[in-house]
Amino acid sequence: MTTSEIRADRGTVRRAFRLLEVDGRRFAAAVTLGVLALGCAVALAAVSAWLIARASQMPPVLTLSIATVAVRAFGIGRGVLRYVERLVSHDLALRGMTTLRTTLYERLAAGRADGLLAVRRGDLLARVGADVDAVGDLVVRALLPAAVAGVLGVVTAGAMTLIFPPAGLALAACLVLAGVVAPWLAARAAARTETAAADARAAAGAAALGLLDDAGPLAVAGRVPDELASLRDADTRTARAVDSGAGPAALATGLGQLAVGLAVLAALVTGVPAVGAGTLDPVLLAVVVLTPLAAFEATALLPAAAIQLHRSRAAAARVLALVEQTDPAADGAAPAADPGTRLVPVPATARSSDVRTDTATTAGPVPALRARGLAAGWPGREPVVAGIDLDLTPGRAIAVVGPSGVGKTTLLLTLAGLLPRAAGTLDLTVPGADPAEVRDPATDPQRADRLVVVTEDAHVFGTTVLENLRVARGDVTPDEASAALRSVGLDGWLASLPAGLDTPLGTDARTVSGGERRRLLVARALLHPAPLLLLDEPTEHLDDAAAARVLAALRADPARGVLVVTHREADLDLFDEVVRLDPRGQDAPEGGDGYRAVVTPGTHP
Repeated sequence: MTTSEIRADRGTVRRAFRLLEVDGRRFAAAVTLGVLALGCAVALAAVSAWLIARASQMPPVLTLSIATVAVRAFGIGRGVLRYVERLVSHDLALRGMTTLRTTLYERLAAGRADGLLAVRRGDLLARVGADVDAVGDLVVRALLPAAVAGVLGVVTAGAMTLIFPPAGLALAACLVLAGVVAPWLAARAAARTETAAADARAAAGAAALGLLDDAGPLAVAGRVPDELASLRDADTRTARAVDSGAGPAALATGLGQLAVGLAVLAALVTGVPAVGAGTLDPVLLAVVVLTPLAAFEATALLPAAAIQLHRSRAAAARVLALVEQTDPAADGAAPAADPGTRLVPVPATARSSDVRTDTATTAGPVPALRARGLAAGWPGREPVVAGIDLDLTPGRAIAVVGPSGVGKTTLLLTLAGLLPRAAGTLDLTVPGADPAEVRDPATDPQRADRLVVVTEDAHVFGTTVLENLRVARGDVTPDEASAALRSVGLDGWLASLPAGLDTPLGTDARTVSGGERRRLLVARALLHPAPLLLLDEPTEHLDDAAAARVLAALRADPARGVLVVTHREADLDLFDEVVRLDPRGQDAPEGGDGYRAVVTPGTHP
């Protein structure tokens, strides 16, 4: 979903602001400190003007002593209060960003994975990174400056009106011009540009990250020029969006400076005759003329604040759209079986008599994954796999075999609850509960404790070998880690590492081979306590001996059920059941649109 497809309305900012969980008392303290800091600047200008004008009359020095001390106090107070205000406001914003990012991670972890899988990696990184920061900037770059400017403008205009009403009213009008009209113009420009710019920046980030992460495969496929062209196009669109808002933004800045000049001019035009008429003290003329120069310091930030408001709104829309895409309560999270759903005929039928049963499937409340008439496919597309019946229980091993592109990975993601099923039933029994109590893997809040899935692109972190294995279980000991690596044939590799388990790996395992990376992921999965384990191509990049050792390690634990997706025809005798996906259509042996064959040890081809 692109930013142009995401509706950012007025309620978007309020919803995102609530997710920041901003402390009202801290925000009020930040506003108070901001008003005091800029108030010191205004008071410094006023007192300095009075002091200079009064000193020109050469009065006794003692009559200037209070003003002299006040100038020093306001000068020091401005810097100190500004520093403290920055500490409070930035702490408030950073706390909000942390809260929002934590909430986002928690909702993504508990939400529908199909919505997350539909987002490009670079776009996802932009949403949980730069977009969350942009929402947090709403506090310090939009709301806080607006609040400070509003309070200070009213107080300053009121004080000037008490001193000299014509100058005070002129200052108030000019403050409205600089603090309302100029930001309004900037906001109009931002409304047109920020959404397009956010979309272009996200596209540029996704393209850049894709080029960095997949440089090798892209070069082999000959797609590097196309990806570079996409990156240049996104960068051009970003620059174009920014340039289109430069004119109104410049006009808004110019209006702010014009307002300062008009306020000073109005004070002179009205103040000089008043001094001549004796209705205004000459010393106060300097005050009413010079004070506006400092009063507009607060309004100078408001055009940028208006732009930040729209930038934060666009970012908030993208963040909230990500949350809504993965909301487990959203329509389509776990659709019920629909007998009228048209299924793609690849592959089709399965007979329950073909499924070999173990005592574990009928012995009561044991963890089990049960599929009946399951159809799998990506949301919004036709199902690619239909009519799947299988039972995965501890101690049982199932292989899903078929050529590339037939739907093996799609079936695996559906079984794991990462994609919503297209039709049929998919149940995950709850260990220790009533046998009749079952849950859908897609919505089970404790799915990660009962079922773990290892995909081909599972991430390897840029940290040590031991910490990568502790992703599965935080209390893994060095001995357990070494045993897991040894079981998958990585004992020699571990011995060759300069620091053993404490050797850092490059980002996403760039410092290891494809086969070593694949076995490292399997070792991590073996350390996970979940009783059901689903793996996508765990023997890819391995020779026959290494592949056999990995499969033997997966079968070594009798308390664990294993489902392996593979295109290898070797070592199928290690599995209790083989589900073969074949797209041969009318050539299928059973005369249907496709077939599912169950092969038991000793009978496979």
